[in-house]
Amino acid sequence: MLRGGVSKMRILPEETCGICIDMQEKLLPAMYNCKGVLHRTEFLLKGLRLFGIPVIISQQYTKGLGASVEEIYEAAGTRDFMDKRAFSCCQDEKIMEKFLTLGRRNVVVMGCETHVCVLQTCLDLKAAGFTPIIALDAVTSERKDDMDAAIIRAQQEGVLITSSEAILFELCGDSAGPKFKEFSNLVKEKNKMIAQD
Repeated sequence: MLRGGVSKMRILPEETCGICIDMQEKLLPAMYNCKGVLHRTEFLLKGLRLFGIPVIISQQYTKGLGASVEEIYEAAGTRDFMDKRAFSCCQDEKIMEKFLTLGRRNVVVMGCETHVCVLQTCLDLKAAGFTPIIALDAVTSERKDDMDAAIIRAQQEGVLITSSEAILFELCGDSAGPKFKEFSNLVKEKNKMIAQD
């Protein structure tokens, strides 16, 4: 089960990409704990960028629901996004093609709504042979009970559930790495934001 001393179940940088789903101007303000979730999503996106992990930003019907909130673009370091109309990102040909082009089996999933676009994307990623990983503190729904039910369903279907910080520490690997100091500063910045939530 070990490859070079590392479990095949580990989230490794060269095998990982991410998707930030529909954190949009007209959606996010209505979501449960939207401020806290946004802070954790910013932290996760900054960390993924630090470790060189490619991230797709999806937007549901941008014309009607607006762009992603500015903090998402800034944290991701890009204004590129992929527009969609299907709830599952995998039902959009261009987004699915992007996943296949990246060729990375692990997909870190964040965004909203957990019980709609996030869940359906995870189920389809799993069916397509990917390993979807929900960052529990970086997903939300309008209603908490819908979000909770979606997480139960995702677990039942074999989707991995963990936290944004756990994902990033796993990608970092050890405290001797060249990016650990910068990552440590990100963690401190995130903790300050959470303290203000």
